[in-house]
Amino acid sequence: MTNLLRWAVVIIVTVHGLIHLLGAAERFGWADDPTLEPSNGLGLLWLAAAILLLVTALFAALGRVVGWWLLAVVAALVSQAAILTSWDVSSGGTVVNVFLLLVAVYSFLLRGPFSLHAQWHRHVDDALEAVGTDARVVTEEDLRDLPARIAAYVRASGAVGRPRPTSVRADFHGRIRSGPDAAWMSITGKQVNTFGADPRRFFLLETSRAGLPVLVLHAYAGATASMCAKVLSVSTVVDAAGPEMDQGETVTVFNDLVVLAPGAIVGAPIEWTALDDRQVRGVFTNGGRKVEATLTFDGDRLVNFVSHDRFRASADGRSFDRQAWSTPLAGHTAADGRHVITSGVGRWQDPKGWFTYVEIEFDDITHDVGEMHRTGEPRLRTRASTPSDATR
Repeated sequence: MTNLLRWAVVIIVTVHGLIHLLGAAERFGWADDPTLEPSNGLGLLWLAAAILLLVTALFAALGRVVGWWLLAVVAALVSQAAILTSWDVSSGGTVVNVFLLLVAVYSFLLRGPFSLHAQWHRHVDDALEAVGTDARVVTEEDLRDLPARIAAYVRASGAVGRPRPTSVRADFHGRIRSGPDAAWMSITGKQVNTFGADPRRFFLLETSRAGLPVLVLHAYAGATASMCAKVLSVSTVVDAAGPEMDQGETVTVFNDLVVLAPGAIVGAPIEWTALDDRQVRGVFTNGGRKVEATLTFDGDRLVNFVSHDRFRASADGRSFDRQAWSTPLAGHTAADGRHVITSGVGRWQDPKGWFTYVEIEFDDITHDVGEMHRTGEPRLRTRASTPSDATR
């Protein structure tokens, strides 16, 4: 539910509830209305409707969306039952109840058990349960065989002396567009990655097109990938899968590993080759698939990641073109003496040259999400405090 729709629900349903509260007072005989015969039974019905409507509005204001649709349906039905007892004077309230029912249906499609949100949560729960924990602490000895730039980057990230991360969650906002001449669309989203023998990545993005909300779910597990996009959480506009997506998402998993969780570089299936004093080539292997990227550093900071192994999907996700892809990382901040990446852009290189297609600011990055679920506290959390654009 968008913020505009949510607050429209809050205002409209609150007023509706207060009107029902007045109706209850009239039917209990607490208000002077000569047209109505006092009735405790009807007073209780109108009072119940008022309470349900006001609680529905309160939960909408608090953003409590899980199960909200069911409460909204009950409130609308009880309200309508009350309205039917005095149709001549109260029938106008039916419009509000129809509106509330429609929003409840949309909320169910958006957050209910068959929604992309629910799929994301199920995927994440399964991934975190499978990955477990890794008590091995990253040491200087682990960095000995890495290229100097990679070792310096891992060291500067604060990974040495901490357990090697097994998962990471990132929350973000920003904007995206489909091409160099297309309009920008605001986005918010979240993703969870797990590392190890079976790395997984689940990425959920919310945006809007032509004023209609769009949800996009990227799922990567077992070295296979899929992408689904739905308008209004009902109409599927993209349903993509196949070898091109598998390879492209493997590149993205490689990118996430080095950008979001440098400590996970240690022991990862990556073959490194130093190219010069600023660049290192990495070949990442997963599920028998190898992808390659060139990482560029400025001192101990990663400033770019370029790969020629990704495929750019068409608007409907049915075809793919191989294009160079990069994620320049312009923003860094320091947290407890550690370098933390906070910004960058995602770029494609089409026949006309490079263009930026996504800009994201990370709001929060949390390592070892599974540990947080079990104990309530993450082992390492980073908050991005500087306005920025970031990768994906």
